[in-house]
Amino acid sequence: MIKLKVILILIIGFLSCKSETRNSKLEFHVNDVPINIPIGFKTEIIPEHKLIHKGVFNPDLEEYYYTISDKNFQNFDVYVIKMKKKNWSKPVRAFFNTSYNEHGMSFSPDGNTLYFSSTRPTNIESVKETWHIWKSDKVNGIWNEPIFVDIPNLRDKLVSHPSVTNSGTLYFHSSNLDYSEMDIYSSKRAKGKYLNAERIKFSPTLDINTCTPFISPKEDYIVFAAIGNQLDLMISYSDGKGDWINTKKLNDTINHNGHGNPYITPDNKFLFFTTGDYEEKNWKVKWVNIESELKRP
Repeated sequence: MIKLKVILILIIGFLSCKSETRNSKLEFHVNDVPINIPIGFKTEIIPEHKLIHKGVFNPDLEEYYYTISDKNFQNFDVYVIKMKKKNWSKPVRAFFNTSYNEHGMSFSPDGNTLYFSSTRPTNIESVKETWHIWKSDKVNGIWNEPIFVDIPNLRDKLVSHPSVTNSGTLYFHSSNLDYSEMDIYSSKRAKGKYLNAERIKFSPTLDINTCTPFISPKEDYIVFAAIGNQLDLMISYSDGKGDWINTKKLNDTINHNGHGNPYITPDNKFLFFTTGDYEEKNWKVKWVNIESELKRP
């Protein structure tokens, strides 16, 4: 009798796994869905002699935005593909893309605000000409003209790769204009404006710089890249009191060849990230099931 129960449990688990895989194939409209080993995601959209830097979905997973640059890192453009009649459309430039550089995009959890990084001019004398954060709001189904997101104490710094929580707190990385001293910061919103940013401190303490954060909407975990000999993806957990604890590297199937620009789907199931050999510049976006890694130690 006990053996029969065990067999039934295994069968139910197997069928459940197959059902989840089938549902994910339908949801993302792909032929293969990763489990424990990362696989490439839509590598065919990367133009020849170009690099892909980041890929993110809107919350309903019907639009996929990604950054493409030349191999000299001079020109950055954001493209989008959209789900139409259960098929992905051909890539077109995103609505906010300009003749300046755009990168580091992310959606608010409700999908009504799109944040991104841009080198477009702010026309504010005290703001240095470099990467800064911009945002566009969707009103009645139409995206408004992007506006500059002013972080008061970082006007003379490079500010990029925003990620936002349910409460509106913004996480991003910032550095000097020469990219030195890059670290992750957060800025709370009050009365429609963002306050002075504070640098994130991780425990155990990291003796290296950090970049490209993804913050969970509930602000209970953060995934980011640590800058060493290569970029390694890390995760840290909120202690509920404002500190970040139990910081660790993600597993070796993810961290083996330089990684950054993490994005996690709204169901906390799949991690998307950019990986590739820096010298060969054969970058691609990969994805993998991340559920086990998100569990608090």
